[in-house]
Amino acid sequence: MASPYDTDLDRNPANFQPLTPLSFLARAAAVYPDHPAVMHGSRSFTYREFYARARRLASALARRGIKRGDTVAVVLANTPAMLEAHYAVAMAGGVLNTINTRLDATIIAFTLDHGDAKVLITDREFSRVVKEALAACKNKPLVIDYDDPEFIGAGERLGEIEYEDFLCGGDPNFVWLMPGDEWDAISLNYTSGTTGDPKGVVYHHRGAYLLAMANVITCGMGKHPVYLWTLPMFHCNGWCFTWTLSVVAGTHVCLRAVRAPAMYDAIVTHKVTHLCGAPIVMSTLLNAPAHEKKPLPHVVQFATAAAPPPEAVLAAMKAAGFNVTHLYGLTETYGPAAINDWHREWEALNSSDQAARKARQGVAYPVLEALDVIDPETMRAVPRDGETLGEVMFRGNVVMKGYLKNKSASAAAFAGGWFHSGDLGVMHPDGYIQLKIVPRTSSFPAAKTSLPSKSRTRCTNIRLSRWSRWSPSRMKNGARRHARSSSSSRAPPPAPMS
Repeated sequence: MASPYDTDLDRNPANFQPLTPLSFLARAAAVYPDHPAVMHGSRSFTYREFYARARRLASALARRGIKRGDTVAVVLANTPAMLEAHYAVAMAGGVLNTINTRLDATIIAFTLDHGDAKVLITDREFSRVVKEALAACKNKPLVIDYDDPEFIGAGERLGEIEYEDFLCGGDPNFVWLMPGDEWDAISLNYTSGTTGDPKGVVYHHRGAYLLAMANVITCGMGKHPVYLWTLPMFHCNGWCFTWTLSVVAGTHVCLRAVRAPAMYDAIVTHKVTHLCGAPIVMSTLLNAPAHEKKPLPHVVQFATAAAPPPEAVLAAMKAAGFNVTHLYGLTETYGPAAINDWHREWEALNSSDQAARKARQGVAYPVLEALDVIDPETMRAVPRDGETLGEVMFRGNVVMKGYLKNKSASAAAFAGGWFHSGDLGVMHPDGYIQLKIVPRTSSFPAAKTSLPSKSRTRCTNIRLSRWSRWSPSRMKNGARRHARSSSSSRAPPPAPMS
């Protein structure tokens, strides 16, 4: 007999709508139309203007034939056009592919071909490498040039139309498309391709919505935060902060390049409350000459990934007016999916004990259903002893849909009902994870691997495939032996994000 709770209580448009971060911008524009949304040099846009520009772009793309499932690629710095694309492409039904601006022409050409880009929006600063990529790729997308007035360096226009002119052909009142299903793709992010071709990580609307909301909670964002873009928006779609700010009607402060004077000026001028970045960003701030530094107007929240900052760096950041929070995640988890949540009582610990806790990657984000350290052979959780090695695995709604056009890689990544990160770590008795062997290269700077197979990205000392054949106890003992035998031949750390 069917339960009464399953009878005549069906989903309908009144009680069920697909989750999408596009709704955040629509709400912010309706509730706070005159609040500053985007700051970029001498230019600024309110939420009314930001929303209208996104709708213009969506309309213009639709008029050029962009529809559900079409890829729109961008090679852009942290600019208003990049933010507008994060909403507009999906409003037209398309999928946004933010391409790493540091890639060479060969990889960009591969990305444009593999992702079947129908449109490419490219910044004049990157015209040399993009021109070479366009010549090499088989796909021939419509090319739109973005000539940012804040960029005064060399570069040429490659396309048939400039971005602002393209927007003029769009309707600011365009009736945009809700996704037919929250499982629909919203963005495409490629891994680093360290040991082979890059893999296309596909995000869905539901995951982007949830991670964007979770950032508000984990990073302590109240109403109207001011966020400085020191993190490249092409990294895991800016860890979803591209969509997060609209949740709380915050202000995006764009920054084309990470330089100390520009960062300090922006923090003081715009009263920045939050920023993200790798440890290199902290170093840039701390090591700036005295004449470039400025007293901060208040404590600024700084979210970082990669290896935990040394105690001396954390102390220096605190003295400079920054409160540092350590996050961890991968491209396949929409960016940060774990946080080293700090306990107030830990402040009473001595410095070495505090440092030991700060060295951990932490616990699951509120929107991640499970984070564990598991023996990849038995698929059982390792003991919570802080010593037994296993593979860090994720499960939940902020894990990617899968790898584009790569069924076998997706199946391997999701083997056993968990996403296999390829990162080796331990689980402490209090449920906090800690990485022990970190992959050589990283797309998300915490610890990134892109090859969910027996030939994963090379780790600092060894390959995961060597460990996966061992039991947890052998992994623990073997790791100790290996660390002693190869401590003098460690590979270089991941390239810093700047």
